[in-house]
Amino acid sequence: MEKLVFLVTLMVCCSGGSMFESDVGHDQDLFESMFTFPGETNTTHVRVNPESTQTSINTTTVCLRFFTDSCGSSSLFSLASPEQANSLLLWRDEPNVYYVLVNNQALRFPGLKSELNQWNSICATWETTTGLAQVWLNSKPSPRKSVSPGYRIDGVPSIVLGQEQDSYGGSFDAAESFVGSLTDVYMWNSVLSPKEIQYYMTGVVVRPGNVVDWRHIVFNRTDAVVEETSVLGFAQDCSHGMS
Repeated sequence: MEKLVFLVTLMVCCSGGSMFESDVGHDQDLFESMFTFPGETNTTHVRVNPESTQTSINTTTVCLRFFTDSCGSSSLFSLASPEQANSLLLWRDEPNVYYVLVNNQALRFPGLKSELNQWNSICATWETTTGLAQVWLNSKPSPRKSVSPGYRIDGVPSIVLGQEQDSYGGSFDAAESFVGSLTDVYMWNSVLSPKEIQYYMTGVVVRPGNVVDWRHIVFNRTDAVVEETSVLGFAQDCSHGMS
């Protein structure tokens, strides 16, 4: 047994990398696939490489679909820059309350009803000139509110699914981890029109993401994250959501 432990340790040390990372650097089409995060940890995550080397982002739209049975708080999408861990964060505080953080400044969006144990489609937009941000959940838009006008995300972004980054690329907290499944993750360096967002809500992506594109994505995932086939059933009618 001691020889076996020594051999495993030697293999990990000599490899020069982590034994917990998989799918390193693969460029994949994840159509009809999803990432499942099976438990609350401070390690389980997916790291997404930007579609192109983005050195400055001042306008954006992020869209994704999530499936969970948790009522707790968690990170849905975390983007850190070298100088700011919460350059852009999409945060689920409870089933009906969502936050958008830009430059670590938070906007609260209450009254957006999501469904447990169903797929929910969410998009968040922000642009720097006015700072106006908005959240769409299952075809329902929030009011537009202003946060961090004039801000610009500089440097190559670190994009993480399943965890909130408290530093550039790391410092995860299990209490902030997402438990459930994510699919159809896209990011653009522009604000999508309401019509384009509505199309996304019904399962139609009208143009490729030019920062993150689910159909053309390079990612690393920890071994605990399961990549599997998704069976989508969008929660489009949320009038009977949780109270």
